[in-house]
Amino acid sequence: MDKEKDFYKKLKTTLQETTKFPTEYLYKFIVPSSIEKVSEIEAIFDSTGAVINTKPSKTGKYTSISISVKMDSPDDIIDKYKEVSKVEGLISL
Repeated sequence: MDKEKDFYKKLKTTLQETTKFPTEYLYKFIVPSSIEKVSEIEAIFDSTGAVINTKPSKTGKYTSISISVKMDSPDDIIDKYKEVSKVEGLISL
């Protein structure tokens, strides 16, 4: 759990130092290919005005998801990462 807290703390600091808010932020995830997993992630970004692109892997075993969305603060970005992290099998890039 400390590793996760350290990651988010470092991310927040980096965002504060390098990004002017509000900003267009690009999230990238990989999930096992299933309509349920992709829909779960899409639902988290529902009504945010996000542009979501999905692309299956060559074997079809995984799906890459790119989400571009306007975010107002580093905390908003981190909150979405925390929400999405609950999706089973998710890899954040």
